[in-house]
Amino acid sequence: MSKTTPVPLYPTSVELSDLVLSDYPKLNEFITMSSPWHLVQWQWGKSFLEYTGRNKSIHTYDRFRNEIEKFLLWSFLEKKTPIDELRKMDILEYADFCWKPPVSWIGTSNQERFKLKHSYFNINELWRPFKIQAAKSQLSKEMDKKKYRPSQQTLTSTFTAIIVFYNYLMGEEHCYGNPAQIAKKDCKHFISDTQVKEIKRLSTSQWQYLIDTAVYMANEDPLYERNLFVIASLKTLFLRISELSERDNWSPIMGHFWQDEDENWWLKIFGKGRKLRDTTVPTDFIPFLKRYRLSRGLSGLPTSGENNVLVEKIRGQGGMTSRHLRRLVQDIFDHAFTRMRKLEGENKSIKLKEATTHWLRHTGASMEIERGRSLKDLSEDLGHASMATTDTVYVQSENKMRAESGKKRKVD
Repeated sequence: MSKTTPVPLYPTSVELSDLVLSDYPKLNEFITMSSPWHLVQWQWGKSFLEYTGRNKSIHTYDRFRNEIEKFLLWSFLEKKTPIDELRKMDILEYADFCWKPPVSWIGTSNQERFKLKHSYFNINELWRPFKIQAAKSQLSKEMDKKKYRPSQQTLTSTFTAIIVFYNYLMGEEHCYGNPAQIAKKDCKHFISDTQVKEIKRLSTSQWQYLIDTAVYMANEDPLYERNLFVIASLKTLFLRISELSERDNWSPIMGHFWQDEDENWWLKIFGKGRKLRDTTVPTDFIPFLKRYRLSRGLSGLPTSGENNVLVEKIRGQGGMTSRHLRRLVQDIFDHAFTRMRKLEGENKSIKLKEATTHWLRHTGASMEIERGRSLKDLSEDLGHASMATTDTVYVQSENKMRAESGKKRKVD
């Protein structure tokens, strides 16, 4: 088993654009004091990630950084071969490595890559390229690193990033082929999936406990009006948490709510792929918008051109980041779980313990499908490029009928 210890190669997108290697002494030593090609190929990765950071979202940058970092570390420390010399069988070997990485490459928590100390960015010794974490509902947080296995989604993300990286290098004439593209179809770890998809969503009763808890807490303490508004928005307007957050290139404001000539309400959203869309705002959502605005000392409804931020910081000026918004939602999830467990038991409430903010988007969309809403209309509100995506992710009515009929089978 490998005893190599990996180190982080790239900081955040903002820090990467101003990166000076002398400010990162351990990283500088790692990539310059061994094989000469390490520095060259680290620079290839840097230029690719700078391109990604300029042209893609922060989420895409982070995802590509994670994968390119792992791939280069493997080529540096394990394969000891430049990536422009790798062939199909080498990429399949890397897939085997990702399927069962050394324990020394696996962490059990999110860790920042570098820590600023004495004006230098020092490597965080706890950081690892792979991560295994206990489920939110798991009481014991101890994890056996030897049991790590990537999901099919993770494997797909790994190959996607490497294929895009090689395509970029081919465009820059650093490489003259894409071995990852050829290797993907022969990777033995990919499984053809025809199973029933489990949508990560709340049941009707779990959602009711959540919204009732949020309303109760807001009624008791106006500070929780913000939590209530965020939860109602994520579920009812099918928002991703990033679409409510303050970003470098977009600041959600109250003026993004607008009315058409027929007095229908809409919300303008800056979504994935740097695309703007308008999502419908149902009548039932308006009271939540009003009470949140009134709690902030604003008029009941937004006006055209209003520049007040959509979800303001608890302290200071400006909008909230995704991390802060997740904390607001998690606080209500925790209270709702405690309340439902007490009244309904552990089994019926457990999903409130496991749920993340994205479950609310899935919950709202799934409930709309069950209500019989047009798939085309729902797809446009969700911001999906194709109705096929909406159909694949959310339509479960046929499987529900299949499960219901399957219950009637007899043993004797």
